[in-house]
Amino acid sequence: KKHEKWQKKCINCHKKQKIPSELIYRRYLMRYSDKQTIQKKIFEYLKNPKEKNSIMPKQFFLKFPMKKRVDLNNTILKKEIDRYMDAFDVKKRLILLP
Repeated sequence: KKHEKWQKKCINCHKKQKIPSELIYRRYLMRYSDKQTIQKKIFEYLKNPKEKNSIMPKQFFLKFPMKKRVDLNNTILKKEIDRYMDAFDVKKRLILLP
């Protein structure tokens, strides 16, 4: 399936470049805090990867190249973003004490 290849490609690239997905997700969470806005911002960046659409600071792009535009249809891309967010959601790791 095309989306599974895309997901592996993304995760492998993040690992190779030593860019922790958890860190990126936390940056989105700190800036936007609600799930719908985070999904929208990730989607915008992947469809139009420009520095102005990125959550990362300018210095980040001195070390890492700008990503290429993701060429998936919007429905599949949104589902993949949901999977990404689910996989790296820090809320799942919180332990609530009584």
